[in-house]
Amino acid sequence: MARLPRLSLAGFAHHLIQRGNNRQVVFASDADRRYFLDLLAEHAKQWEVAVHAYVLMDNHFHLLATPSTDDGLAKMMQAVGRRYVRYFNDRHKRTGTLWEGRFKSCLIESERYLLACMAYIDLNPVRAGMVAQPGAYDWSSYANHTGERQEPWLTPHPLYWELGNTPFAREMAYANLVQSGIASVQQAALTDATLRGWALGEPEFVADLQKHTSRRVSKSKAGRPPLAAK
Repeated sequence: MARLPRLSLAGFAHHLIQRGNNRQVVFASDADRRYFLDLLAEHAKQWEVAVHAYVLMDNHFHLLATPSTDDGLAKMMQAVGRRYVRYFNDRHKRTGTLWEGRFKSCLIESERYLLACMAYIDLNPVRAGMVAQPGAYDWSSYANHTGERQEPWLTPHPLYWELGNTPFAREMAYANLVQSGIASVQQAALTDATLRGWALGEPEFVADLQKHTSRRVSKSKAGRPPLAAK
């Protein structure tokens, strides 16, 4: 079966996962992580992609981002991925592929899943047993969202701004949201949709989204997908 083209539309938030080939380590040091974030900041600006959240694990990373063009996300990831592989191979005296194929992604309905996705990303090191609290992990966006560190290259999503009328109120609200965790059904939905490349949202959102693209946006019965609206 032919692989579906990537689902990426301007103005919508997307959750991304990129893994190392055979789950191998892709960040072997803090210097690696810093270089990767520098590349991400550079190319997010170049391709007009607003990055809202991230976490760098040892053998994979997650991003939450909104592109301003349909191909901006793919262009950004391609540029970052290629430059990082050259850097990593040179630094660690290795050759060959680093990534496990192309990155996985899903388009999400912001009102339903965006804040849950941010928490999902920032809680990744806790779920992995690397730290007891998300604030103890240096390589995620949690510290930026809670006011412990400023990362100007990150772009707060409008829904984050709605958490409070002041920076302190927003930071406390987000910290409380993460502390409460996310429902297992939301976690499973985010993971499954991202790995399969489907849109994630309420039926009405998915149905409306399908009007804007000929690419099938959700799992359906076999057959030709509907044509995009003119």
